[in-house]
Amino acid sequence: MGEYRSKKRFGQNFLQDSHFLHKIIQSIPALPIQCVEIGVGLGDLTQELLKIESLIAYEVDLDLCSLLNKKFSNQIQSGRLNIIYEDILNLPSQQAWLHTHEYKVVSNLPYYIATHIILRLLRDRFCRAFIVMTQKEVAQKFCATTGQKEFCALSVLVESFGEAKMLFDVPKEAFSPMPKVTSSVFVIHKHSQPNQIEDSFLCDLEYFLKIAFYAPRKTLFKNLSQVFEKQLLEEVFVKANIKYNARAHEVKTESFHHILQFLKKRNDNGKQTLTRTTKRPSQQI
Repeated sequence: MGEYRSKKRFGQNFLQDSHFLHKIIQSIPALPIQCVEIGVGLGDLTQELLKIESLIAYEVDLDLCSLLNKKFSNQIQSGRLNIIYEDILNLPSQQAWLHTHEYKVVSNLPYYIATHIILRLLRDRFCRAFIVMTQKEVAQKFCATTGQKEFCALSVLVESFGEAKMLFDVPKEAFSPMPKVTSSVFVIHKHSQPNQIEDSFLCDLEYFLKIAFYAPRKTLFKNLSQVFEKQLLEEVFVKANIKYNARAHEVKTESFHHILQFLKKRNDNGKQTLTRTTKRPSQQI
């Protein structure tokens, strides 16, 4: 394994510090469902996971195939480990994304695609929980609560699906090769009622949150008024007991849901989805 050279295009920074590997193992949600690992890498975390449960693991780097098949030959032959050499982003974006039954995820996610993967895990009702490691700044956004400066569209989406908890930081020295930033491990437990959010509402919610948090220093009312009628906003702000000078990070998740539901009902076209406009440039959540 020592002969392998990491690839920047896959964002490979291998966690090899046993102290932090054990901390991750100890923090895995105790759910009696299939465990899925995203990114086997050199197999250090995989090796620890296999000590406690069977595993389905995805790996995008085909150059690791022979190395991993040799290292885990016994576990693969016994059926305790199934390594799928596939880019998960190429898999259909739908329910049962990574497994056909309920599952949980453990992963040291590549920084450059971490947010995208987490959002897809949130949308997948078959994924009941996941513990992941990302860049610390990203983890803070997913785990932030109302009133914190990091609270953003990602925070609202997490709270719409479940609960997030920041667990611990991992210094850059724990990796090989060493990244330039500190990482953090956090866990998300999904709500017990997976069908709580309809797909059409989720689509509108993501669009709505892009507008709400577009200019964080401006008030929520100001951001929304660039797209929606001020008269409607004034009405719903009063009903939801939201101050006109409140910024988006000061507003609770349930209030965002309330505003959106109100606007959907009052949509002039009477459609189930909000009318998209071109008044604002597109922006990633």
